[in-house]
Order: sequence, then C-alpha cells, then structure tokens
Amino acid sequence: MLVLPVYDLLLLPGVTFYFKKDILDRMQVEKVEKGEEILFLIQKSEKRREDLTMDDFQNKGLVGTVENIDDDGNLSIRIHDRVEISDVELQNGEFMADAAICSECTDLPEEEEKAIYKETKDSLVQFVNGFPWGVWARAFIQHWNTMTEIVCAISGYLNLSAEEKYEIMETDSERERVGLMQKAVYEFIEMAHVSNEAESAQKETHERVYRESALKKQIDFLQQQLDEMHPENISDVRKFEKKIEESGMNEEALREAQKVLNRMKQEGKDSHEYGLLYDYLDFMTSLYWKKAAPEEIDLNKAEQILDEQHYGLKKVKERIVEQIAVMALNKKQSGSILLFVGAPGTGKTSICQSIAKALNREYVRISLGGVRDEAEIRGHRRTYIGAMPGRIMEGMKRSGSSNPVMVLDEVDKLSHDYNGDPASALLEVLDPEQNFSFTDHYMNVPYDLSDVLFICTANSVDTIPEPLLNRMEVISFPGYTAVEKFEIAKKYLLPNAMSVMGLKKQNLKVTDDAMREIINEYTMESGVRGLKKQMETLCRQAAVKLVKGEQKSISVGVKRLKEFLGRKKIHHDVRMQEPQAGVVTGLAWTSAGGEILFIETSRTKGEGKVQITGQLGDVMKESVQIALTLVKSMFPEEAEILNQSDIHIHVPAGAVPKDGPSAGITIVTALTSMLKEKGISPEYAMTGEVSLRGGVMPIGGLPEKLMAAQRAGIRTVFIPYENREDLEDVADEVKEDLTIIPVKRIEEVLQKTNLI
Repeated sequence: MLVLPVYDLLLLPGVTFYFKKDILDRMQVEKVEKGEEILFLIQKSEKRREDLTMDDFQNKGLVGTVENIDDDGNLSIRIHDRVEISDVELQNGEFMADAAICSECTDLPEEEEKAIYKETKDSLVQFVNGFPWGVWARAFIQHWNTMTEIVCAISGYLNLSAEEKYEIMETDSERERVGLMQKAVYEFIEMAHVSNEAESAQKETHERVYRESALKKQIDFLQQQLDEMHPENISDVRKFEKKIEESGMNEEALREAQKVLNRMKQEGKDSHEYGLLYDYLDFMTSLYWKKAAPEEIDLNKAEQILDEQHYGLKKVKERIVEQIAVMALNKKQSGSILLFVGAPGTGKTSICQSIAKALNREYVRISLGGVRDEAEIRGHRRTYIGAMPGRIMEGMKRSGSSNPVMVLDEVDKLSHDYNGDPASALLEVLDPEQNFSFTDHYMNVPYDLSDVLFICTANSVDTIPEPLLNRMEVISFPGYTAVEKFEIAKKYLLPNAMSVMGLKKQNLKVTDDAMREIINEYTMESGVRGLKKQMETLCRQAAVKLVKGEQKSISVGVKRLKEFLGRKKIHHDVRMQEPQAGVVTGLAWTSAGGEILFIETSRTKGEGKVQITGQLGDVMKESVQIALTLVKSMFPEEAEILNQSDIHIHVPAGAVPKDGPSAGITIVTALTSMLKEKGISPEYAMTGEVSLRGGVMPIGGLPEKLMAAQRAGIRTVFIPYENREDLEDVADEVKEDLTIIPVKRIEEVLQKTNLI
C-alpha cells in the first residue's frame, strides 16, 4: 500500500479525514485510486522526507482507505485500523514498511461510552452557546456521533502536543483512550473559559481607559473652542495645566507643581492663598527646564569678538579663550569658575558680555553688592509672607535659558549679619559637584545649574571668604597704561559717546594731544570709567554749540579743553626736583590705580619719642616699628642719636587712609637718609615689605605701581626679587621707560642709593 509520513496529527479509527490533493506530492505518486489503502507513519519530529530514517517514526501507525476523490483531486480517507510498524526503509524515493494490525482491548461497555459521549457533546454545545458563532458551531457538533469524531474534529484547537496526540492513538485500552480524549476536551473548555474571562476583564479595563481618554479629548476640544471664542476668560488652572505639560520639568518639580495646581483648584479664586499659589506656578513655568543642546563653538570667532570689543587685556583674553576651548572639546560647561579681579572700569563686566556673545548664549548679570541676607541667594521659604525666589533663580528666569553666562557682580561686597552668610550660600551655586541639583528654598525642588557659565567679579579678594575663593580661579585685570587708555578712548569711548549724543564724525574732532591731556590731567584711575564720563561731557558741550549754531564743525585741542571740560580735575604727585635728606619716594596701590607717595622723616631734640601721622593703618604702623628696629640694629652708633631725639614720620595726603606692608623698604631708606643726613635722587622710587632680618618680601599691585612711577617721571624703581615674574603683566611701554632693580635685602637698596 502507499505510505504517508505525518506529524502532529490526531488520527483515530472510525473517522473520515479530508486531505488536499497536494498529499500526492508528499507521497510522491501521481494518482491514487478510490478504494486504495494508505499507511500513515507517525513522525517523532518534523523533518524533510529525504532525511527520515526508521528511528524518526513511532512504533504504531494507522491504515485508511480512500473513500472518495472530488473533482479538484482532494481525498477523503477513512481510518479503520491501528497497526504495529517495523522495518521502515526508503528505497528509490518510496517507503517500505512491515505493519501488523494491533489488537483492541474493548474494556469500555457501549452504554458507558455513549454516556461519556453524550456528556461531552452536551458540554461542548453549552460552551459554544456563549458565543455569537455558537449556532453555526452547534450544527457541526450535532453531526458528531462518537467521542473519536469529536476529538478528531477539534484536535486543531486542543492544547495537545504531538506526543500527547500519539499517546491517545497508541493506547490499546478503549477505556483509557476515551478517558484521555474526554480530559483533552474538558481542558480545552476550561482554558477557553479562563481566556474569555481574562479577555473580558482586559476589554473592560481598556474600554474604561478608552472612554476616559475620549471624554478628556472631548472636554479639551470643547474647552479649546470656548477659549478661542473668549480668550479673556481662560482660567488660570487651564493655563497652568498647559504650561506645566509643556515645561519639561524633572519628576520632582512636576510632582510639586501638580500638587500646588491641585491645591489651587480646591482653594478657588476667593481663597487668600490663591495669589501665593498663582505666583509660585507662574515662576515655575517661566523657568527653562529643558537641557539645551550643546552648540558648536567657533574659537576663531570668539577671539575676534573679544579683540573687537576690548583693547589690550592680552593675558585675560588668553585665559578666556582657553576656557572656551575646553568647553568646545567637552561639549558642555567645564573648567574652573572664573573670578575677574581688578579696579573699577577695567572691563570686567563688559568682557563677560563679550564671552556670552562669543558662546552664543544669553547674558544675565546679578549684582551682589550690599547683599547681607542669605535668602537673597537661596530664596525664602513659601511659609513666609512675601516669599520670593533667590537672585540666582530669578536670574535663570530672566535669561530664559538653561545655560546662560551668569555674572555675579561685586562678589567681594557681600556682607553677613544675623540673617545669615550669603557668601556661604554661594558655595553650592559655584561648586560643579553640587550645583546640578541646586535647591532654592522658594521652589523647594532641585534645578540643574551645571550648564551655567558662572563668572564672578570683584575689586579685591581681601574680603572674599577663603572657602568661596578656593572654588574660583582668580584672573587679575591690570590697570590700563596711558597708551592703552589713549587707544581705548580714540577707538571706543569717543565714537560711542558721539553716537549716543547724536554727533557725526564731521561735527567733532579731538586732537591726539588733547586726548592725552584728558587722560593725564582729568582722570586718575586704573580703568576708563572716568575717562568715559569726560568723553560724554565733551560731547554734550559740543552738542550745545552745534544746536545753538555757534559752530558746524568743532575741533578740540589742548587749549580748548578748559572751555569744554573746565579746569583740570586731577593733580598727580610728581617726583621731587631736588634730593632732600629723610624724604624717599614710595609706590602705593589704590582702587583707582597706582600712586606715588612720599615718606617724610624728621628728628628734633627730645626723649626718643616716635610720632606717626598721615592716617596710617595698623599694618603700616607695624612697618614703621619694624623699620625703626631694623635701622637701630644696622647702625648702632648713629642710633644713639635717636635716643636723644624725637622722630616724626609723616605720609602726605593726611585725609586719605593708608595701610599695607609694602612701604617697609621705603620707610627704612627714609630713616637711614635722615640719620646719615644724605638725600637720595628724586628719580628713585621703591616698594617692598621688609622683615626684621632685613629681607625684602613680595608685594601686590606691581603693574599699577610701576605705571604710577612712569607717570610721575621716576626713572629707577626697586622691587622685591620675588616679584620678578610679575613683570610679565607690566606693559612694555612702562618697562621701557623704567630701570627696574629686583632686590633681596635692604642693604642692596641702601648701597645703590649711596647711603652706605
């Protein structure tokens, strides 16, 4: 007979099965005759026909007879026997097998089998009645006359493996076979029930979710239509709901905002807390929460912007370009927090604007001068009446960005009292390890400040607390030389002032000599703020003359300065014309730049008293004591005179407070000159702290001091040996006019001034 290998099919005797005509290809025959018998071999696993061996088949198979062949070539085969299989071979593409009919164990009475069949059939009918297709399915079930027909008909839906299907077929016991079939049907029914219940529950959940979503969309649509018709009546709650949704807040901030919004809904507009809740949500939704994408930084363009808007400041610009280069490589804010230190008007704040422009970022400036309350930095807690966010977060709101250039101006002017220490509150703000989660007391949620480029400015580092100073890199802004001021005034200040006043180039011309005269005789500063004011005054005077029609084109030379600016405002000290014993020129640093000062000493008959005048501070008074002791130890014979004399030490400009240790060598030299009764050349000036051992120690403010010496006509300056490297910060035109002598000990100064 023909042999057909099959896999994962439940075939049982007494049932007619229908096969499509492609079964012939699987049997590798062209035609099958009606009445021809076919042997079904049960495969253990699914394999190609040519790869099958005897070990790939089960021990038992089935035999069926072709009952009918329809017009399309499809076959109806009725299974009538189970057989025992042995010696399966594949020869010339055809299977050969020995098969013997299996004996049947009829251990189930016919009445009991019919009862099981009826019970199972009724269960199936009851099951299908619960479905819309139940009527159609019930008609099929009514045509099944045995348990075997039931199981074979629905075998494709039963949750049976290929092994379990074979187990039903191979068993010889009729009772055991029917039991397995009944179990399979009931398992199918129960699994279908469980699946239907789960599907119904899931459908119910989905329907509820879909319904809620549909209702919300409908409400939103209707509310949107009303808002468009009456935009003046849009509710605050509705407005904030939309803003919160679009804000991009972090999870913690979103929870807090939703919490406040829900409270706002409950309180209503008539509540006394409504305004506080409104202000809070308005502030939270006005902040920019989304992280800004890093922008490409053009370093050449950045350098060009810095050079265009600021003259000089070479070292400062180099350090700023380094910072920008690091940020360009890392694609994020990185590097030290910069602290610009210098006198007023040296360009600290304005260069920050240029940095923002170079980085294509928003610029925001926060003035900290006079801030004495910690809440000004970290904000007030919302439990207080009139609570407000701190200046840092207020600045972030004004910038409208998450990565602005934020300038903390006048950080040295912070003070502290019983309200707290605002300088300490800045520690978290300026620490890159902490400021990614800065928490303002008013907001009470973290905000990421790690992308903000913080730049601080100060006139001096003396009053900045050490912990805060350690977090910043100090960049000194030296005072401008007269040459630099001339270029700044000519290229920037005068053109800007003329533009503001509405003057054109042909209306006003200022000669170079007049410009230098304004710098030297009308201003005294390290920066150019006073020079800017003089330029504006000059332009205003010119505007008056132009409007009155007195002149159409005005040229201002040295002789006409008094007419435009009034008499000279500044009287700088100049060097003495003749040497005088006991008087030596020193150099001092002030917030307005460098100045020369004279240390004057005089002795009269007395009892060894020392009188100090000139409004000197404690440190400078200590320098006087050190100098006296040092002079007495260096010149013991001459020192006897001091015991019989009263000494008066005076520093002119008595109305101006003076302090610091840098006049030490000047005081020693003046006292020695007084004792020796020898004057030193007025062309000498000096600066440096002195120790009791006679060593000369380093000082600060060297560039400004040397500029003051050059302006006063000094030719030779003594400086501490350890300040040699600071000469790099001194302008070349200053160094060219001066002979600068570094000294290690006071004896070197006295020798070069011919006092010993």
